[in-house]
Amino acid sequence: MTISALGNSKSPVRLAFNIWMSIEGILFIFAIPAIYNYYNKVSKTIVLVAVVFIVVFAVGACIFTSFFSVNETKDVVTTASKIHGAGSVVGFILFLFVPLLLAILSFKGNDKICGIISVISFILAFVFFVLFILADKPEFSNTIVAKEGLWQRMNLLFMYLPLGYISVKILLNW
Repeated sequence: MTISALGNSKSPVRLAFNIWMSIEGILFIFAIPAIYNYYNKVSKTIVLVAVVFIVVFAVGACIFTSFFSVNETKDVVTTASKIHGAGSVVGFILFLFVPLLLAILSFKGNDKICGIISVISFILAFVFFVLFILADKPEFSNTIVAKEGLWQRMNLLFMYLPLGYISVKILLNW
């Protein structure tokens, strides 16, 4: 099951899920100044692209998700589910490249550990993103690839990991 299913109108955790998704999006937006300040001396252009990608994810895949729910099944399509789908797709695709941008920034800034973590995270996030997309295809039903929710969660884990590492680094140096 995808994470978005937790916000459908029949879900017992709908309210908590929608509140959490709004908070998550807002926290991503509040983290922007820290990410920008951490990398702006390395490359203003690359960090601005990363920041835009993070904001699009925060708004499209987090905040929109809390206001525009999907339905119980993918067979039922509403305006809300179309907005949810578009915001999520654009947000996820752009956010997928944030670890790669952070890797470039880290290597340019001589932070090899963060660069390596970010490259590995990008590769794994990309693999899990592909599996997430393939999970919905009929030819993969009844196979391990059909575990759409698992691949989505693994994809998110590796997209978040470099930001988590950088956040801990910033906090420890504060």
